Amino acid sequence: MWEYGMGWGWGWFGMILFWLVPILLIALGLKYFFGDGIRRPNPGARDGRQGALDVLEERYARGEIDREEFIEKRDDLKRG
Repeated sequence: MWEYGMGWGWGWFGMILFWLVPILLIALGLKYFFGDGIRRPNPGARDGRQGALDVLEERYARGEIDREEFIEKRDDLKRG
């Protein structure tokens, strides 16, 4: 017989597991494919200082600032 409709003895817990596992797998798959939407800093950057130095170097390379201003601002970034 079927043991009063209980199946293998899992009852409602078995039904929750039956639906919970595929739903979690789908959610993890979506997170993997679409990401979590959090912007992460540059892996080489330490607390934003490396990023600021990169911007300063780019401005110097484009000729927006002269050598003296570049050295002054670079030294300020390294001290702060």
